[in-house]
Amino acid sequence: MAYTPELNESASATLRRISWALNQPMTRTINEIFAKIPKYIDRQKVCESCKDPSACNTCGFNDNEAA
Repeated sequence: MAYTPELNESASATLRRISWALNQPMTRTINEIFAKIPKYIDRQKVCESCKDPSACNTCGFNDNEAA
């Protein structure tokens, strides 16, 4: 299991409400949110700042089709 940071009160409340709206658990909702984030954040900037290239094959910012 990967390190899981705690959410602050506001983030937790927001995630909970999104989950209710989607009628699914918070864990599934947060995974879906993270799957969509690479569409909105500069992939190149993230990859250039990466400190753990060993996780490229599981990173959503890796746009390599083979990943």
